[in-house]
Amino acid sequence: MNFLIDHNLEGHAVILLGCLASQGWLDFVDIRFVNFAEIGLSIKSSDRLVWQIAQENNIILLTANRSMKGEDSLERVMREENTLTSLPVLTIGNADRILNDLVYRDLCVERLVDIVLDIDDYRGAMRIFIP
Repeated sequence: MNFLIDHNLEGHAVILLGCLASQGWLDFVDIRFVNFAEIGLSIKSSDRLVWQIAQENNIILLTANRSMKGEDSLERVMREENTLTSLPVLTIGNADRILNDLVYRDLCVERLVDIVLDIDDYRGAMRIFIP
């Protein structure tokens, strides 16, 4: 499963990917992190465009701070465009803790793996906060 890493989480993603690798998860679960540039998005792309591109490419958006206000806010986009087959958006509840709290980081890693393993159970869920 591919994850689109929000532009403000690229450093966090490196840490998460390192944990996934060191814990051996990548030997059993196909997880890949991609950034905005890799799929042709600007960091100034609207939430609507980011969500649409993620859905079109079967990629889960991993974010921490996408807007909840405005016509193109992530929350509004999900409410307007989400279907039963849409992939959820994963939102890290406290991104700073990824950097400083090993227990929290491990909980996030475990949650990512759980979601990937049972992804069809999460389709249509709109947003899932992790851990």
